[in-house]
Amino acid sequence: MPPQPTSAASRDEPVIRDRGDACPGALRLHSADDGYLARVRIPGGLLTGRQAVALGLAADRFGDGHLELTSRGNVQLRGLADGCGGGLAELLDGAGLLPAPSHERVRNIVATPLGGSLVVDWVRQLDRLLCASTRAAALSGRFLFALDDGRGDVAALDPDVTVLAKGGRALVRLGAAADAVEVDAADAPRAALLAAEHFLDAAGAAGNHAWRVDELAAEHALDAGEFALRLGEAGIGAGRVPDVAWPYAEPPRPWGEYGAGLCVLPPLGRLDSAQWRALAEAAGGADGELRVTPWRSVILPRARAGACESLEAAGLAVRPGSPWLSVTACTGRPGCAKSLADVRADARAVVAESAGGLPVHWSGCARRCGHPRGTAWVDLVATPEGYALDARPVPHADLAAALTAARRPLTRTTPPPPSQ
Repeated sequence: MPPQPTSAASRDEPVIRDRGDACPGALRLHSADDGYLARVRIPGGLLTGRQAVALGLAADRFGDGHLELTSRGNVQLRGLADGCGGGLAELLDGAGLLPAPSHERVRNIVATPLGGSLVVDWVRQLDRLLCASTRAAALSGRFLFALDDGRGDVAALDPDVTVLAKGGRALVRLGAAADAVEVDAADAPRAALLAAEHFLDAAGAAGNHAWRVDELAAEHALDAGEFALRLGEAGIGAGRVPDVAWPYAEPPRPWGEYGAGLCVLPPLGRLDSAQWRALAEAAGGADGELRVTPWRSVILPRARAGACESLEAAGLAVRPGSPWLSVTACTGRPGCAKSLADVRADARAVVAESAGGLPVHWSGCARRCGHPRGTAWVDLVATPEGYALDARPVPHADLAAALTAARRPLTRTTPPPPSQ
């Protein structure tokens, strides 16, 4: 995984939003070229086996039989038929995957996928608090919470509110600030919610309808000292901590087992329903547990014996050396009207011949949707004339050789500097 960049600080000039965000949800479906799209929020990526089974059923019953993992640990269903919304909502609600309609798009919570009971408890508490808060319903579908067990993996994902475990305490950071507020670990979920409400107050005062913390101009930037006072007024003991040295950790990879668990990488973050069922079965069936990660992989905390073999047979990456460990792509054709190529099919056609070295991201157009964080990537962009590699045209027949030549080993082995 390439090194992660530091987050942007608050802007000198605000972004003016004259409409609400258009992020899809499980109830607000998005019309795409291959049918409607539903994005099911999975707070913290935590799925029970029964919920996983329900998602697979939804993909078969209402969609194109595939499931996509997103960069926030959520699950998307594509190819949905017009008029399926009611049936889909009923199925998801029966599986415990839908809160009140007013809150289903604001449950954007990423969490350390290898985290223990503390992080799991934080996820569940924060989700309950979000869904019970009238104010929180005003958050955009892009506002992001990160609950990190202290290693620094999800804290590096440019969240709007970060909670980082620190012994029996927790640091709460607002946006990309260098400082933070320290609270007792038990108070962290409520502090995270109050941080989001602090942002809503600032966005209201700014009048620019900001969706995210970094869209606030400097004069409306969130202040850790003021936030600590707000927490005190709410009965939460808090103190400002200046110049925090934020840790950084690489995401989990399919190197094999993590304790009793397993990290599984679906090629290009997309699975058909048969692969999804194999994943749920390997996790322990209806009584199992899965954790969808923001890196489009899945952790099975209690994988069944023989899971590696069965998942590998299903076409999923579970061991080192897989060429899929360093290949990503946008949706491409036929799902996206703006795409100039079926990038996923093209990536599959050459991935085995161009493995190794720097990761490569395939983009169907110059927007480069879904581009991974970090700068150490080779960019292959579809154009009307074919593909361009570093703005140079590449004949389709030469793609594999051109990618092999362009991909070089990573040289950076130290974590990035803390966010400023």
